[in-house]
Amino acid sequence: MNHIAVFGAGSWGTAFASILADAGNDVRVWGRRPELVEQLNRGVNEDYAPGIELSSRISASTDPERVVDGAGIVVLSVPSQSLRDNLTQWAPLLTGEKIIVSLMKGIELGTTKRMSEVIHEVAGVPLERISAVSGPNLSREIIQRQPAATVVACPDERSADTVAAACQTSYFRPYTSPDLVGAEIGGAVKNVIALAVGMASGLGMGDNTKATIITRGLAETTRLAMALGADPRTMSGLAGVGDLIATCMSPLSRNHSFGVKLGQGLTLEEVTAQTKQTAEGVKSCSSILELAHGNGVDVPIIEQVNRAVHEAVPVTEIGRELLARARKSETD
Repeated sequence: MNHIAVFGAGSWGTAFASILADAGNDVRVWGRRPELVEQLNRGVNEDYAPGIELSSRISASTDPERVVDGAGIVVLSVPSQSLRDNLTQWAPLLTGEKIIVSLMKGIELGTTKRMSEVIHEVAGVPLERISAVSGPNLSREIIQRQPAATVVACPDERSADTVAAACQTSYFRPYTSPDLVGAEIGGAVKNVIALAVGMASGLGMGDNTKATIITRGLAETTRLAMALGADPRTMSGLAGVGDLIATCMSPLSRNHSFGVKLGQGLTLEEVTAQTKQTAEGVKSCSSILELAHGNGVDVPIIEQVNRAVHEAVPVTEIGRELLARARKSETD
């Protein structure tokens, strides 16, 4: 039995801890709030996974040193914009040969760095020991043990295989990939595209509109990923179109649900007040836009979502802007 540390007791952190436990690992979870840690030690997480009984292999603590002690794999599942601050405290614990796994899907505000880049910079972890897990992995379905697949992306094949072996179960199938950049870009950008699809749903638009946004959103994601050196084939796989479809179309998706409310006419502040969990696309859309512009990549959907979210531009206006763009070849 292996010991694996999971930093973050939210929806995805808890679901992934459940996968790891079902795969036969001893899992220790770090949680910020003592009351949530107490729940986990009773075998439940009523805040983020109500009605689910967790494995007895999962324990929790508010002490990061206790959680990471003896762990060969450390999983990070905190909001992307809080990663840097958290790592300044955790970095001394991430030394040695530990493999670091990022479950986070965002681009850092102010630096436009991917999560692996932040981990490498702040904690000094070599890139060959940093992996990202990305795919159509809605946490509620995962924790109910519904079948799903994912991609474990890492430049080092051995590290990717180690993580994949640790999270393979009868219902969760991990594939490996060397394309860390592509997996991270796919995971971050799909949240913004899901906001756009949600807005269309909130406006009462049908499946033609949603399919159009998803398809053109995939084109934007692919352009940006390739500009950063990613393999375009990643975008046609689980970490690309697979994750995009699940996030854009499911009512379980926080980004989709947030977009629906914006499309129904609520303000950003009103939706935020109603939402207890993080919608990463809201936080990251401006940094993703900055990253795209800095690399000369045209991303009209992301531009318009950013206007709606951060400039209070009416959702109806951004649709008109997108449809009024000049004609061009689909493959340009």
